[in-house]
Amino acid sequence: MSDQGSGVVLVTDVAVAPVVGPEIESGYIRIEGDRIAELGPGPAPDVPGAVRIDGSGCLATPGLVNTHHHLYQWASQGLVQDATLFEWLVALYPVWAAMDAEVVRGAATAGLGWLALSGCTTTSDHHYVFPKGRGDLLAAEIEAAREVGLRFHPARGSMDRGHSKGGLPPDAVVEDLDDILTATAEAVDAYHDPSFASMLRVVVAPCSPFSASAELMTESAALARAAGVRLHTHLAETLDEDEHCLEQFGTRPVDYMDKLGWLGPDVWFAHAVHLSDGDIGKLAATGTGVAHCPSSNGRLGAGIARVSELLRGGVPVGLGVDGSASSELTPLSGEMRQALLFQRARLGPRALSARQALELATLGGARNLGREAELGTLQPGKLADVALWRIDGPFTPAVPDPVCALVFGPPPPLTRLLVGGRTVVAAGELRTVPQDVAGRAGVAARRRLLRAAEEQGVTVGSELDVRSRSTRRS
Repeated sequence: MSDQGSGVVLVTDVAVAPVVGPEIESGYIRIEGDRIAELGPGPAPDVPGAVRIDGSGCLATPGLVNTHHHLYQWASQGLVQDATLFEWLVALYPVWAAMDAEVVRGAATAGLGWLALSGCTTTSDHHYVFPKGRGDLLAAEIEAAREVGLRFHPARGSMDRGHSKGGLPPDAVVEDLDDILTATAEAVDAYHDPSFASMLRVVVAPCSPFSASAELMTESAALARAAGVRLHTHLAETLDEDEHCLEQFGTRPVDYMDKLGWLGPDVWFAHAVHLSDGDIGKLAATGTGVAHCPSSNGRLGAGIARVSELLRGGVPVGLGVDGSASSELTPLSGEMRQALLFQRARLGPRALSARQALELATLGGARNLGREAELGTLQPGKLADVALWRIDGPFTPAVPDPVCALVFGPPPPLTRLLVGGRTVVAAGELRTVPQDVAGRAGVAARRRLLRAAEEQGVTVGSELDVRSRSTRRS
């Protein structure tokens, strides 16, 4: 769907929650090209030839920013339903070892479409399983992101510590250190676009302390900093990880990362559930960010991250849906509510407000990705990534505060999603890739993955089969 016309798009008669600056009860947003030119209260200016989007009954927010995901996991949802993180990983590594580029392309198409339908305009993706001889997996998800139309930050993940070296993953799914560094450098050279309006930026992202060697971590950090790209990894997700780090390295996760040079304003960690006050102080002092994934943490019984304390300490915090296999069909918009409820369950009703939750999902995520100058708020000069939420349905008018209506309850319908002024979702339907095509791609990816896994001797007839048989093999 084209929104170009004269090059001007006007969103009219809309409530606006810009995240930074005063909220507008009824006003307009003027977009020129891919940038926000103006917003304000009252009627929109008359611009001949402008494309007008009727925002009456809607709330405009910045497009949401997803700071942690594993798109390939769309193809393995619903498996290993009642396991801890380590049990879940041990069970699913043999399944994921069967993926190929076609699986990744289909899973990413479905996963990115689902993100768009939940108001997401920018997403990272942490892909760290690269079976040999299965095609170009990173290119497959990058092409899917181009078709769906979201800004994409693929995090080229890696694992070199297999079971034989004291790591958690089986040796069959890890890579050689030199191969990882070569492939990562090539990905940065081939795809990374540092421009202001970039649709594609590459991140360097060894998987975790229990699957990546100290050498991989330090060499990856050096590579990323030489290239001017960001760093990402999992950290402090479970108490099992605490025990692993103490046993293997003689220190807790954040201190281990500090030792390896992995704290800084160019780094953000996924989860960071089990942090001490001292850990939070280190993250704050170094500007290191956190991706909070409440639904996945709840699904795996990992715990509740100390988001309120992180925010009070000045740590950049964004939201993430995490992989679809640990957070089935979780909408990014719904993670605002989950984050709010989890913190209030811990610390009481003033632990996190609706507007703080919206900021986590927008500006907080932009900060994690190093894009707060471009994304995360509705302000003149920023990119025109805008979500319009319908808040005039038969029940939502009973909630007079539109931000409360967005965050406290089930997410209201998404009526329009603009990425750089271009429509990606309209009237609740994906408009770049046909919605039914995206859905079928995800189903086909799952069938292909599970069939390939079974051909390799992995029984995947039920969640119990996957968990029990794979755990016995380990």
